Formats: sequence, structure tokens, C-alpha cells
Amino acid sequence: MRTPIVEHDGWQLVSAEERHRENPQSFEIPTEAQRGSLKAGDAAKLLFYIETKSKGNVIDRGIDRMWVIVKARSENGYEGILDSDPGEAENLRLRNGDTVLFRPEHIAAIEIPPRDYVIKKYGEDFFAEDQ
Repeated sequence: MRTPIVEHDGWQLVSAEERHRENPQSFEIPTEAQRGSLKAGDAAKLLFYIETKSKGNVIDRGIDRMWVIVKARSENGYEGILDSDPGEAENLRLRNGDTVLFRPEHIAAIEIPPRDYVIKKYGEDFFAEDQ
């Protein structure tokens, strides 16, 4: 799976670490240890730079904070499922339920949703690798 870029996909991830370095007092993020130790079912809030087009013209661009539920660790970070609605646009190749690959540097916040919520929304096999 290739890394999404805004020119091709209408979105790309933004580094929360970089945002924190630029504004440490106003943009807090979890510690490096916390961001590096997520497990299946944990939720990570990521920063998505989204550019929307209509009839080929850019009509909006900006950062959306959206939740991704961790499915598994990957070679360079995590594989998760988008658990937010990014909206729709002719160029936006991102939908609720899509797989998103991300690294600890992209994580702006962490939550632990109820296991029942994850199972109800994504099925019993979501935690299959836990067993």
C-alpha cells in the first residue's frame, strides 16, 4: 500500500510531532512511549490534510482531526481503520472504514473505545490477532 498524497488522493497525513515542535504550549501530544505502544482496538486521533475539489477546482483545504481504530502493528507503525466521516468530494479517496497506515509521529491523541463498540462496528474478528 503506497503512502497517500494530496495531489493523487485528496488527502495525506500530517506529523503531529512536527506540529507539537512548532507549538509545544498549545499543541500537546501523547508521549513517544504512549504513541509507540498502541494495540488492537486503541483509537488514535490523526491529522489529515484534505483538499476538496468540485468540477476540477479546489474549493477547500485544511486539517481535519479524525479517529482511526488500530487493527495491527505494521512494519513502520500501525494499520488502522478510519472511524470518522471525512465527507465527500470528487477527488477525495478516503471513506469511513478505509484502512489507514500511520506511524507514531502522526498521533495527536489516544483513546481506548469500549471493546463492545469496536466489535459491534467492525466484527468479532477485529481482535483475531489478540487470541
